[in-house]
Amino acid sequence: MKKSFYFIRHGQTDLNLKGIVQGRGVDSPLNENGLKQAAAFYKAYKDVPFDKIYTSTLLRTHQTVEPFLTKNISVEQLEGLDEISWGIYEGQEQDETIMKGFQELVDSWRNNELDARVENGESPNELVERQKKAIAYMLSKEKEEHVLVCMHGRALRIMLCHLTDVPVSQMDDFPHTNTALYILDYDRGAFSISDYYNTEHLKELL
Repeated sequence: MKKSFYFIRHGQTDLNLKGIVQGRGVDSPLNENGLKQAAAFYKAYKDVPFDKIYTSTLLRTHQTVEPFLTKNISVEQLEGLDEISWGIYEGQEQDETIMKGFQELVDSWRNNELDARVENGESPNELVERQKKAIAYMLSKEKEEHVLVCMHGRALRIMLCHLTDVPVSQMDDFPHTNTALYILDYDRGAFSISDYYNTEHLKELL
């Protein structure tokens, strides 16, 4: 069984711009620029014969793939694609205290302390377990050969690690920006990246 997965991050939100922590618990809509990014992605990839679209349960991913709905492609939400939970940081402005906490947390993850998390939040190891269930579900759909997956920045970085056998501690080595694309091919039980951090569709918006 062969499949091609087009993984993208959602379009921009006002909270992205304002430096407000979103995470799994903040359900913000796309802003005007985010809608333009979604339209630009659609324009570039509308001719890919997607059999299915998967999103997280959050509005910003739904709005990002909305242009594709004109092509009558089936869409399904999976909790396993939701962003990591940032716990008590969610909805907070990234002030000096929160930035210091973030840096300490990211440093811990880089040191392979993957059970570390924000208070009331989620650790990378917990997120991986959630994501593995989502991937197993998507792989079980044998007739879905071309799949578009819209998710979130931190979650996408972690997903790319464990799908391609990169240590999750190296998640920050994968760059991401709103609607950036990674294409992963699945063949003989393994994933490989065939298109790495593609942002060509955003050139008109820069």
